Amino acid sequence: MISSSLLSAAAIVHVVVVVVVVGPTVVVGVGIHVVVAVAVGLVVIVFVVVVVVVVVAVVAGGVVVVLIVVAVVVFVVVAVVVVCSIRVVVLVVEVVVVVVVVVVVRVAVVVVVVVVVVVVVVVVVVVVVVVVVVSVLVVASVVISNSSSSLI
Repeated sequence: MISSSLLSAAAIVHVVVVVVVVGPTVVVGVGIHVVVAVAVGLVVIVFVVVVVVVVVAVVAGGVVVVLIVVAVVVFVVVAVVVVCSIRVVVLVVEVVVVVVVVVVVRVAVVVVVVVVVVVVVVVVVVVVVVVVVVSVLVVASVVISNSSSSLI
C-alpha cells in the first residue's frame, strides 16, 4: 500500500521534473531549428538569385559581372556549409543536453524514491520497536503490580 503510493508520487514528481527541465530544452532546440531553417532558406534563395544573375550575365557577356557573381556564389556556398555545420553542432549539443538532463532527472528521482522508502521503513521500524518496548514495560508493570499486591 505504502510502496504503491510512493511509486505514484515518484512518477508524478518524475513527470513534473521532466516537463520543467526537458521542456525548455526542447523549446530552445525547436527555436534553434527554426532559426537555422530560415537561414538555410535565405541562403538557398540568395543562391538561386545568384545563379539567375550569372546566367543573365553570361548571356549578356559581361566578364566583370560574371566575376562578381562567381565571388557571390562562392560566398553563398561557404555560407551554406557554415549554416549546415552549425546545424549539425546544434543537433549534437541538443542530443547530449537532453540525454544528460534525462539521465540526471531519472537518477535524481530514483535517489529521492530510495531515500523516501528508507526513511519510511526506518520510521515504521522505530515506531514498531517503541510500541513493543512500551507494551512490554506496561505488561511488566502490571505483572509486577499484581504480584506485589498478591504478596501483601
